[in-house]
Amino acid sequence: MPPEDVRLEDARRLVRQGRSGTSGRRTWSWARPRPASGGDVAFHAQQAAEKALKAVLAWRDEPFRKTHSIEEPGRACATIDPGLGDLVDAAVPLTEYAWKFRYPGDAGDPTHQEAERAVAAARKLVVAVEALLTSG
Repeated sequence: MPPEDVRLEDARRLVRQGRSGTSGRRTWSWARPRPASGGDVAFHAQQAAEKALKAVLAWRDEPFRKTHSIEEPGRACATIDPGLGDLVDAAVPLTEYAWKFRYPGDAGDPTHQEAERAVAAARKLVVAVEALLTSG
């Protein structure tokens, strides 16, 4: 398999991991018989956005650090495809969800609306990245 095909498959795998990790499926739908906590939903939205951005970088063979920052890989992605810029800007606030609600006693849980906004921002970014990888 040519290296560019390997990179594309690696990129698609990163998107799938972010979108449907062990409990990531709950990210895309709040209404479940047993809904995930708002903190879990926000965390998985952050993970989906982060992995989508890293997928673009992997696809283009661009190095990236192991960080939970949305902004850092997001800026690099926006130089690759300027159309991602506004989506990255909307997703940057998700960065704190990598840790904010993960530890007891720290921050409680986000509101339902806050979790829904996180999912919406992540979803838009993931859809755009999937389209980019498909057209690539």
